[in-house]
Amino acid sequence: FSGRLTAPLCFAGAVAGQILEKRGIYVGAHIAEIHGIKDKAFDPINTTKDMIREVREKEFPTIIDVQGNEMINEIDKARKDKDSVGGIIECIAINVPAGIGSPIFDGLENSIAQLIFGIPAVKGLEFGAGFKVAEMTGSENNDEFYVNDKGHVVTKTNNHGGILGGIASGMPITLRVAFKPTPSIARPQATVDYSAMKNETLEVKGRHDPCVVPRAVPCVEAAVNIALLNHMLEYPNF
Repeated sequence: FSGRLTAPLCFAGAVAGQILEKRGIYVGAHIAEIHGIKDKAFDPINTTKDMIREVREKEFPTIIDVQGNEMINEIDKARKDKDSVGGIIECIAINVPAGIGSPIFDGLENSIAQLIFGIPAVKGLEFGAGFKVAEMTGSENNDEFYVNDKGHVVTKTNNHGGILGGIASGMPITLRVAFKPTPSIARPQATVDYSAMKNETLEVKGRHDPCVVPRAVPCVEAAVNIALLNHMLEYPNF
C-alpha cells in the first residue's frame, strides 16, 4: 500500500519537472550504491543536462554500466536467498538560481527533506558532503567563492551541496538518500502474536521486491522537482 502512494508523487513530480526544464532547470538521479556496490558519483560542479538525460534513459540507472550489472547480480542473489538489500540514490539539480528558499523553517533543504521522507523506506538524507563534514575542519569544508570566466559568482568546491542557510547558492544541488532493505522477506522471522501475547514465527507470502531502490529513483527526482517548483513560483519573473 505504501508503495502505491508514490504514484501521485511521481505524477506531480513529472509535471513539475517539465515546467522546470522549460526554464533550464534539470533534476536527475541514479543508483549510487546497492549493498556496498558503488557507482560513480555525479560531478558536483560540472554535471550537464546531457549527463542527466543519459542516465535517465537507462533501464537500470547507473553512471557506470558495469557497476549496475554487479548491483543487479547482488539483488538477484538476495532474492535467491529469500532476503533483501538496501541502497543509496544520489540526486542532482542543475541551473537552480541563487536566492530561492528561505532561512529557518521554510528552507530549501527543509522542503526537500519533507518530501523525501514521504517516500516509503527512506531512512537517511544528506546534502553535499553530508556526514563527511563532521570529519573536516572549517577551512576544508568552506567552499571558496570566485568570479568565473563568464562573470558568474560560483564556488571552487561544493561541499555545501548548493544550499547555504536554507537558500540556493546557484551551485548544483546535490543530495543522497538512503533506503532500507525491503522488510517483507520470505525467510522465517520472529514476531509476536499480540492478541495471545506469545512468540510466533512469521513467513511472508506473495511477491515482494528484494530491493526497492531501482523503483525509488523517479520518486526522488519527483520529490526534488516538486520542492524546487514550489520555491521557484516565488522567484521574480518565473
